[in-house]
Amino acid sequence: MRTVISTAFISLDGVVEGPGGEPGYRNSGWTFKDIEFVPDAYEIKGREQSEAAAMLLGRVSYQAFSPVWPDMADFAQYKTMPKYVVSTTLTEADLVSNWGETTILRTLDQVAALKETDGGPIIVHGSAALNHGLSDAGLIDRYHLLVFPVLLGAGKRLFSAADKDSQQLKLVEYQAYANGVQKNVLDVVR
Repeated sequence: MRTVISTAFISLDGVVEGPGGEPGYRNSGWTFKDIEFVPDAYEIKGREQSEAAAMLLGRVSYQAFSPVWPDMADFAQYKTMPKYVVSTTLTEADLVSNWGETTILRTLDQVAALKETDGGPIIVHGSAALNHGLSDAGLIDRYHLLVFPVLLGAGKRLFSAADKDSQQLKLVEYQAYANGVQKNVLDVVR
């Protein structure tokens, strides 16, 4: 069985929307505003690329990343890895041709079937709505969170607001940095 890892830049109040400057969000670019850059805090991002065997994205994140990431040296290892996009509306014609093999999945059942295949970890970037569905369906195994010392109020949240039983997490790696960013790696306890 493959491990599904949700990775996110997240505000202290749980917002994941627009961390890198994506248009359309009031606080867009919040990971850079008034927060000193500390390279060590981002070590986990390089590790994710080297350890992941596939990437899983929702439609919105795919459409935001696919025009930019294929040509960025910072994301070179993602270019050749298989990508899966969960969408009920995307078609093959909507996929970019310069970002390697990409498969459209239509349901969370298809994600569950993918998880049952052989292969290494599957990394989920962005994709707030997809994260809600994956979490509610019990398909996320681990979280890689870089928690920023900022409160954003409104915005898309990483965690679902569904009324469900509590879910225990086990902290397996933690680091705090001089700029207030905290790395939290948490396994989902089953």
